[in-house]
Amino acid sequence: MTRKITWVLAHEPYNLFLRAAEHFSKTVAEKTNGAIEIEILSNTDWEQKYNNGQVVDRYKLLDLVNEGRIEISQMYTTTLGQLDKDMYVLDMPFIFKDHEHAQRTLEGVAGRRLFDSLESKSNVKGLAYTYSGGFRVIPGNEVIATLEQFKGMKVRVANCPVAEDTFRAVGADPVVIAIEKLADALESKEVDMGESTYPRIYNMRQNEVATVINHTEHSLFLTSIIINKGLWASLDAETQQIFADAAIEAARIERVESLDDVTAVQEQAKKDGITVSYLSETERAKFKLATEVVYDQYQDYFSEGLVEQVKRS
Repeated sequence: MTRKITWVLAHEPYNLFLRAAEHFSKTVAEKTNGAIEIEILSNTDWEQKYNNGQVVDRYKLLDLVNEGRIEISQMYTTTLGQLDKDMYVLDMPFIFKDHEHAQRTLEGVAGRRLFDSLESKSNVKGLAYTYSGGFRVIPGNEVIATLEQFKGMKVRVANCPVAEDTFRAVGADPVVIAIEKLADALESKEVDMGESTYPRIYNMRQNEVATVINHTEHSLFLTSIIINKGLWASLDAETQQIFADAAIEAARIERVESLDDVTAVQEQAKKDGITVSYLSETERAKFKLATEVVYDQYQDYFSEGLVEQVKRS
């Protein structure tokens, strides 16, 4: 008899999250000989099928996984910080040297430590880290050529204390707005620019209201594959291993696909007359130096030794 397990996709762009879910679903079906079927649903589909049509705010998705009403999903690691503030360490400015360093962290001791901590404080278990975006960039309508230009700028950031303090460190005025609403905020001039990622530039019509993509790569936009602990406990050891392996495999594929998105969006942006502007090495070094104060601010915020563990990965 086939057991059906639901994976709900509540975040946009939908296609970014769909691909990891599909990779995972296919692997699980093959490895269990069809004994487990992963039913991939959009938030709307889940509402109609399992919630009597009652609309649920997609930002409450984490609560639903924590409660066990949704079994598997993908979640911004920044959002996971609401359950365990140690997750915010992944948003620290310039903490990752490059993608190889990120992979060593996410698949190594530090990444597992974060998931273990999350699991100890909630009913949510992390299986693997995905990108769904990669390094952050800043779309807007002004080329940032020098760090001083950030002063007085209203910059959209995620609901994350680290992100807010990162931009305060360079004299900007951080404004907490959901990434899905960045285009509207740019259009209404509620903000001058805002943190985003390449895959969201076109998928969230940011290309329609921004003439510049400032390629800063100051922090990493990460998501994760999460599962309700009750569901996990109901699986036998062999199936748990299948799930764990499938999640890692799906995450690795998804991270590569996210990097491919960067190249594709950069090429399209240039065709459309959108400037992709890189900070000079000198200005990037100044940006990094200016944000070192954030590490001082968060010295006692994270679990002991966590920041250094990530840096040393």
